[in-house]
Amino acid sequence: MKRVIVLVALMLATLTSAAQAETLKLLTWKGYAPEELVAKFEKETGIKVEVTYSNNEEMIAKLRATRGAGFDLAQPSQDRISSVQEEFKIYQPLDYSKIDAGQVIPSMLTAVKKNTQVAGKSYAAPFCWGTSGLVVNKAKAPGADSYKALLDPKYKGRVSYRLKRPTLIAMGFALGYDPFSLYGDPAAYKAMLDKIEATLIAAKPNVQNYWANGDALLESVRSGEVFVAEAWDNGGWKLHEENKDIDFVAPIEGALGWIDTFTIPAKAENAAAAYKWINFMLRPENAGYFTTQEKTPTASAGAGKFVAPEVQAHFDRCFPQAAIDNIKWYPPVPAKLEAMEGKVLDKIKAAK
Repeated sequence: MKRVIVLVALMLATLTSAAQAETLKLLTWKGYAPEELVAKFEKETGIKVEVTYSNNEEMIAKLRATRGAGFDLAQPSQDRISSVQEEFKIYQPLDYSKIDAGQVIPSMLTAVKKNTQVAGKSYAAPFCWGTSGLVVNKAKAPGADSYKALLDPKYKGRVSYRLKRPTLIAMGFALGYDPFSLYGDPAAYKAMLDKIEATLIAAKPNVQNYWANGDALLESVRSGEVFVAEAWDNGGWKLHEENKDIDFVAPIEGALGWIDTFTIPAKAENAAAAYKWINFMLRPENAGYFTTQEKTPTASAGAGKFVAPEVQAHFDRCFPQAAIDNIKWYPPVPAKLEAMEGKVLDKIKAAK
């Protein structure tokens, strides 16, 4: 009887393990797992997808708290991986032989492998990219084409931006610095941050709100509460489809370019499903569908022919070649600089 009980227990454990193996736990940004593509993936593979929406800071915090457990796949930005991995060891090196490289734009794959390398191993593959700059109601703020518009007193009470590092970087460029060139000089970086802190505190009367939720930002611009905002390009394009006076503007200082990635947490329970999702999302027809829905381009080679023409028109309108050439791409950020930035952001928020 004892042997029977043991055998039954083993069978149950095996069945439980198999059931768990058929779930992909995905930690990602809102919009990065469209319901239609989730349903398609589940039908093709039989793997159930459990999606948790997050952002860079929350992804890092969640994975730090569990030492890389609880999720099978995460999607942090490429500049937020190497320093985090060096300190907290929350990811595992990618096995690039399991990724269909023929589906990926070679230069983007090479860049992300380089920028997420720690001790000779790389930790990410590219998924999508885009920029942040300005979303402007041109009827209310004609000629606003610089980050300095966020400081202009004529837009008192009509400005919105995030209290996050992209605003600090943007303001650094607006004040004549090259923030990325100062990454290796903490003293010089702090001096720049001190100047930015004073500038943003002095300009607080301009701020209608510090946005944290993209939908809330779009509504504040849509309603006319906000004339000029620091925001992502696709948000501006969504509003442009509703109101031609509102659009994304690549600032004269240069839009800030980001790449969001695929990474596998250190204690992922179903890495095999994670690689299947990566290849599925980078398949051209799926990537094209994603771009059409989210107005965000991907690293998928050949996806262009699956993107709706009206979406392509946004890129053509807002990114002439000069604006593309002027994009400031985020390099990996040193962890100690993030700590400095956090203190500055807290002071700006608390200032009266």
